[in-house]
Amino acid sequence: MTDTSFRQDTITIPDDLDPVGLFGMRDEVLSSLEKGFPRISLGVRDRVVTLSGPSGDVTTALHLMEELIQIARTGTPLTADAVDRAISMVRSHAGRPSEVMTEDIVSARGKTIRPKTLGQKKYIDAIDQNTIVFGIGPAGTGKTYLAMAKAVVALQMRKVNRIVLTRPAVEAGESLGYLPGSLTDKIDPYLRPLYDALHDMVDPDSIPSLMAAGTIEVAPLAYMRGRTLNDAFIILDEAQNTSPQQMKMFLTRLGFNSTVVVTGDISQVDLPRGTASGLRVVQEILTGVDDVEFCYLTSADVVRHRLVSEIIDAYERWDATRPAASHQGRDKR
Repeated sequence: MTDTSFRQDTITIPDDLDPVGLFGMRDEVLSSLEKGFPRISLGVRDRVVTLSGPSGDVTTALHLMEELIQIARTGTPLTADAVDRAISMVRSHAGRPSEVMTEDIVSARGKTIRPKTLGQKKYIDAIDQNTIVFGIGPAGTGKTYLAMAKAVVALQMRKVNRIVLTRPAVEAGESLGYLPGSLTDKIDPYLRPLYDALHDMVDPDSIPSLMAAGTIEVAPLAYMRGRTLNDAFIILDEAQNTSPQQMKMFLTRLGFNSTVVVTGDISQVDLPRGTASGLRVVQEILTGVDDVEFCYLTSADVVRHRLVSEIIDAYERWDATRPAASHQGRDKR
């Protein structure tokens, strides 16, 4: 039923909060509010914000304003994108933006890494609370990036002695043997995304010495065989490209005082046709096991360009219309 009752209400910006910190340098936050609540008239005079419009919309907008004030008070920058995410959370009752968007994971190289969605917040909480966490979801949801941030924090706080980053060297069906160059040249492109994330969080000048000392290790999955990893934060990226045997091999590398995070996108499997994805199989095997958590991120957790979420949703709708038999071919995409 459409809410036709009219309401006018106000909220006062606290004296200890700079309005510029709340509304942005060019009132971009205010513009996002107006766009998010097109049926509401917003007016700002001195430190008082007046909202007029349908009662339900005004109630939601007031709640949102209270949340934004709490976020601004922490010093967390408010952008148009952040406001859009906050509006979505408030409307769907999916957690409080002030609790989700203000948790600092790590500050490095002039920026602070924080969760931006409720799904991301649940993901980093799961890493804090479990020994093995699976982060499963589409590209752009921060699966690997946030895991890397938690690994850096664990190392800085001396909870672990080293970080181990690994990926299967499988991409679009290519074989390493057919690639030019030395073994290092061959595997480097597969590991590059891990290096890129690492450079965002650790002083690049210190990385060579950390790697030489074994404090940070970046290696293909095949190098994990036969090892036991104690006192380590271990990340397996692109896990959808492991076989069930490789997944078992990796998980059984777990040693004492270690944390394992496995990330992947089960819609983007590059294994040869007929080869099962270890990430799909492990969900059937380990779901319900104590101290193991599966976190599922969705297009709502994408923090790249707005179109990325829409593209993911469009592909999922397209997949849903395909004949059941064609779904077997998705592992080749």
